[in-house]
Amino acid sequence: MSRCHDLRTRLIHGGLHRVAGAVVQPVFQTATYEAEETASYDDIRYLRLSNSPNHRDLAARLAAITGGEAAVVAGSGMAAITTTLLTLLESAPGRERPHLLAQDCLYGGTLSFLAEDAPTLGIDVDFVNGDDDHQEWASRSRPGTRAFLVESLTNPLLEVADLEAVTAFCRERGIVSVIDNTFASPVNYRPLEAGFDVELHSATKYLNGHSDIVAGAVISTQERIRRVTHKMNHLGGVLDPHACFLLQRGLKTLALRVEQQNHNALFLAQRLAEHSSVAAVHYPGLAGHPGHERARRWFAGCGGVLSFDLGGPEAARRLIDRLELAVEAPSLGGVETLVSRPAVSSHAGQSPERRRALGIGDGLVRVAVGIEAAEDLWADFEAALAGG
Repeated sequence: MSRCHDLRTRLIHGGLHRVAGAVVQPVFQTATYEAEETASYDDIRYLRLSNSPNHRDLAARLAAITGGEAAVVAGSGMAAITTTLLTLLESAPGRERPHLLAQDCLYGGTLSFLAEDAPTLGIDVDFVNGDDDHQEWASRSRPGTRAFLVESLTNPLLEVADLEAVTAFCRERGIVSVIDNTFASPVNYRPLEAGFDVELHSATKYLNGHSDIVAGAVISTQERIRRVTHKMNHLGGVLDPHACFLLQRGLKTLALRVEQQNHNALFLAQRLAEHSSVAAVHYPGLAGHPGHERARRWFAGCGGVLSFDLGGPEAARRLIDRLELAVEAPSLGGVETLVSRPAVSSHAGQSPERRRALGIGDGLVRVAVGIEAAEDLWADFEAALAGG
């Protein structure tokens, strides 16, 4: 599209290449294509190289939606995260040992990779507070520091790092700023336009929105995406073409879904905050949340995830067992409301001591709201809290 359209329009039309006049792109369910002379291994027409029409069009649409130059899709959010980090933090003869700064309250899978796997691959990691603390960040930096990884909204406490300070710090030092924007989605926050260098997504969540595929996405400059794609082609984290088709379909309703999820999460958070059985509610849309002012300045909405503390695991377990609409399951971003206990799901791989240090108690319940009527969701939680 030549004109700069509203995001809602770009979600339908951005980057779309219609094949044979088809309004909806067909699934190219083939592993290989007729051979063509190519100068690069990455350009050979083969499914593992993520260059089918489904992959190419989906990548073009993601770039158009987020404001990036280019994008690549992966077989999962973790494939997108790990492949990107391995690309940015490659070892090379004569260069300092690669080093990463990472926000200290990330998704549990990311934390585990950085703490357990990265050191075995020759990568050093320092975890830092996401608040503006140039002194701490600077003291942890070193000549080999190449990237700084944060999340737009952290899982599961919905912390909001000082994102403006992160991008400024990285620009000053020539460090690549990387953000996992899964929880906010491009509807609520647009990191590349705000100065970040690389935007990551678990596309399983909001981008797809229907809890029926697992996928990841990386968006950045043409050169960085070329390097990430080359690395992914070696590691094999390809997305199936039918999953590309489903993700393309899900993107079309992203703005409508997220708008309702923003509303539902705030509605639920406000009522939970008033309930006598709830010790604390974590949602940046609430005025008392530490990240409220930052979220109000930078985000169009605070997303569809909130968490609240019932004090202990027994109370949390009883609540979840009594819910009728909300389903106990990991993940988020779908049209149905899901609940989980982070201590035994997203952060189960962290030690109890580590979880306590992060503020993730055994009585913490995470809610990923869907697009149901907000009043019906509150009635479900209210009855469960009352023991009804």
